[in-house]
Amino acid sequence: MVKVVELEEIERILQRIDPIQIIEDGFIAYSQGKVTVPPVGEMIFENPPGECHIKYGFIKEDDYFVIKVATGFYDNPKLNLPAFDGLMLLFSQKTGQLLSVLLDNGHLTNIRTAAAGAIAAKYMAPKKVKRIGVFGAGTHGRLQPIYLQKVLDCKDIITWGISQDELDVYEKDMKELGFKVETTQEPEDITSTCNLIVTCTPSKEPLIFADQVNEGTHITALGSDTPEKQELDSAILKKADRLIVDSIEQCQLRGESYKAIQNGMIKKEKMIELGDMILKSEWQRQSEEETTVVDLTGVAVQDIQISKAIWESLQ
Repeated sequence: MVKVVELEEIERILQRIDPIQIIEDGFIAYSQGKVTVPPVGEMIFENPPGECHIKYGFIKEDDYFVIKVATGFYDNPKLNLPAFDGLMLLFSQKTGQLLSVLLDNGHLTNIRTAAAGAIAAKYMAPKKVKRIGVFGAGTHGRLQPIYLQKVLDCKDIITWGISQDELDVYEKDMKELGFKVETTQEPEDITSTCNLIVTCTPSKEPLIFADQVNEGTHITALGSDTPEKQELDSAILKKADRLIVDSIEQCQLRGESYKAIQNGMIKKEKMIELGDMILKSEWQRQSEEETTVVDLTGVAVQDIQISKAIWESLQ
C-alpha cells in the first residue's frame, strides 16, 4: 500500500536527520557519474507569474527513483497563500511500484536548497565571515541564514528586498531567532559590508554588478534556476577566481553560468562541479583574497537524497 506522508510528519522527521550531509553525499555521487538525471521538465506562466519544475532521477544500483514536482507562484502571498508548493513521489527501482507520496508542499525542496547553500559556504566561504548579505526576504532568504549557522559562526545579516513591508516582517522574525538584522533596498549596502552573499530571488535582471563585489567575497547564487532568471552580472563570474556549479551539464542550460556563457564572459571549462570540489581540496577556497561564486540551479539528486531519507526514517 502506498504511504502518504503529510507535511507535519515530514517536519518531525527532518529534526532527526542531517540534510546537509545527505545532500553532500548526493552531490559527490552525482559528480562520480553514479546518478541518472534527465533534463528538467518546466512550465513557465506569465499571468499570474509562476513556474512548475519537474525533476527526477535515480542513483544507479539503488533501491528507489524519485519524481519531484515543485511550483513557485510569486503573487500568492497577496492571496494569503504560500509562494511554493509541490510533492515528491518515491518509487521502487526494483519493481516500479509507487511506495510513497511525500506531500511536503514544497518544503523538502526548500530544505534541500538550504542545505546546498550551507555546503557551498562550508567549502568556499572565507574563514572569517564578517557579515552575511541576503538578497530576498522570502522563504529562502530566511532558511539560508538559518542553515548557514550549521557551518559557520556569524549571526549578523543584512537583507535586501523590494517591499519594505516584507522586510519589516522579515526583520522581526529573524531577530526572534537570534540574528542581528538590518534590511535595505540598496544592493550596495550589502556588497560594501559583506564577504558572504547569498542571492535567492526570482529576478530576471542582475541585482549585483562586478564593480560592486569586493576582493575576498563569496557569492552563492541560487535564485536563477531557469533560463530566464539572472541575479548576477555575468562579469562577476568572469572576475571570480573560482566558479563552482552544482551540475556542469545543467548549468549550460540555466542559471548564472548559462547567462555568462551566452554573454561571452566565460567558457564551460571554467566550471568546477560541486561534488568534485568537495573531494578535491585544491579546488576549494585557497585564500581570503579569492573571489568565488557557487551557482546552484537545483539538481534532482538532492530530491532523491532527501526523499529517501524521509522514507527510510519511516521504516
